[in-house]
Amino acid sequence: MLLSYHQDLLTEAGCDEAGRGCLAGPVFAAAVILPKKFRHPLLNDSKQMKPTDRDKLRTVIEKKAICYAVASVDNVEIDKINILKASFKAMHLALEKLHQQPEFILVDGNRFYAYGNTPHACIIQGDGIYASIAAASILAKTYRDEYMQQLHTAYPHFGWNVNKGYPTKQHRDAIREFGDTPYHRKTFRLLPEQLELDF
Repeated sequence: MLLSYHQDLLTEAGCDEAGRGCLAGPVFAAAVILPKKFRHPLLNDSKQMKPTDRDKLRTVIEKKAICYAVASVDNVEIDKINILKASFKAMHLALEKLHQQPEFILVDGNRFYAYGNTPHACIIQGDGIYASIAAASILAKTYRDEYMQQLHTAYPHFGWNVNKGYPTKQHRDAIREFGDTPYHRKTFRLLPEQLELDF
């Protein structure tokens, strides 16, 4: 069972992102404030869950959370500011959208740009430790998967309904054959044979 909170004095929001390692599409982030007594047997790191279980949990989280928000940063901005900054920006945008501002932020990972003066803690593999981060990981993942499913209808060759923009063999074979799209991250190594130049 995941931990309900990191500290019990301040209202906590959990934050996580989805799509950082993808070759195409936006990076999504979610922020979630859960009731301290929130429990669910399926709740876990979204990467460890079946898609059907993630979808079930998304409905539960959206119903039971004190508040939640999801935001994204598109591939054009990712190319301008880099994926790490874009991930943090998406988290900040999600936090800004919350109806209730948190007094403490739990972030999955080992780095974060401070959100105003709100204290935070970075938790490595936090989506497998804290319920609020796990909930945020589920929302970020399901919202992003939904978005990539919609893009798939316009660009079916790339298999985004299955690979969601990650660098699978199918995805890279399609880039070789059809080239990239307006949704590909141009600063990413789209094909393994691309040369990395030193300047």
